[in-house]
Amino acid sequence: QVQLVESGGGLVQAGGSLRLSCAASGSIFSINHMGWYRQAPGKQRELVAVLTSADTTSYADSVKGRFAISRDHAKNTVYLQMNSLKPEDTAVYYCNGVIQSKATIPRNYWGQGTQVTVSS
Repeated sequence: QVQLVESGGGLVQAGGSLRLSCAASGSIFSINHMGWYRQAPGKQRELVAVLTSADTTSYADSVKGRFAISRDHAKNTVYLQMNSLKPEDTAVYYCNGVIQSKATIPRNYWGQGTQVTVSS
C-alpha cells in the first residue's frame, strides 16, 4: 500500500546540479529512515546518502561535500541535492525507505529508479 515515486533525473554537464525527489504515498503510519542508492552499469548498487527519522545524515565518501539529503516531513518527500556533478556520478538512482503502513509492520520500500547522466 506504500509507493515511492522518484523524479528529477536527467542529463547534465559536469559541474552542474540536479535535485532528485522521492515522494512516499499510501497508507503511511510512520517513516523510520530514507536513503538514496545508485547503480552504474556493471557495478554494484551502493549507498549514497541516508537520513534517519532523527534527521541524522550520512554520506558516501565519494559524494561528501557535493550532495545533500533532506526531507519535507509534511509532504513525505525526500530530496537529494546534487552539486558539482562528475561523469562518475552517472548511474540509476534509487530511493529506499523503511516505512510502516497503517496495515503492516515496517518494511523496506524501493522506488523505480531515475537515470542521472553527467556529460564531460
